Amino acid sequence: MNMTMTVVTGAIALTMMLNTAHAAEQKTVKLGLSPAYAPFESKTPDGKLVGFDIDIGNEVCKRIQANCVWVEMSFDGLIPALVSKKIDIINSSMNITEKRQKSISFTNPIYIMPIQLVARKNSGLLPTVESLKGKSVGVQQGTTQEDYAKAHWANAGVNVVTYQDQDQVFMDLSADRLDGAVQESQTAQQAFLSKDEGKEFSFAGDSLKDPVTLGQGTGIGLRQKDTELQQQVNNALNEMKKDGTLLKLSTQYFNRNIIAE
Repeated sequence: MNMTMTVVTGAIALTMMLNTAHAAEQKTVKLGLSPAYAPFESKTPDGKLVGFDIDIGNEVCKRIQANCVWVEMSFDGLIPALVSKKIDIINSSMNITEKRQKSISFTNPIYIMPIQLVARKNSGLLPTVESLKGKSVGVQQGTTQEDYAKAHWANAGVNVVTYQDQDQVFMDLSADRLDGAVQESQTAQQAFLSKDEGKEFSFAGDSLKDPVTLGQGTGIGLRQKDTELQQQVNNALNEMKKDGTLLKLSTQYFNRNIIAE
């Protein structure tokens, strides 16, 4: 009886030691984001992070067996924070562009979302220089929308106004301090157009096209030297695509498939 108890106790102790060792070996990964871009990443009134990118990031961390820590900051501070090793991953609806790839690496594209101009209904505005000359257009600082507006409009008489987060853009648009705003269409729809403050606004013209400034899809950003982590994250995303996890999340948040092929 005593020997049996000793064996059982020893087995329990060994299991606890192995679990402790496994926990110690589990890597901690810091994910940077700017949580003011619903439905991709935002915060509930009680401070909980929610959104499409949040769910993707948490699932990736489970699959690469990492302890994830979310780090909040302004969008334009994400790449400097990654390069300086304050974070390990950028998971904040960041489009893959040649400009960004000069300083960081990306996973394969995860999803593709159109970029569109929003303006007051019946304003007659279109996303062209001729239509927007003399007008003020709001964009979030550090985004591809800012790059596009500055590259195509700013030097042609359009006043491009930058903001720390997207909520501030919508606030000034609804208060008529802006004539228009440029952002991803789903964010405009869910965070502004579907709400009371956005009921007098609508999409103005077609989605913007420019692979140089707007990129060709959204991915997760990593340091260029972190090739092993990049491969692990890519493998996890590929698994999520194959087993339908990404499609399920896309349907949950957008009622359609926005996953990149």
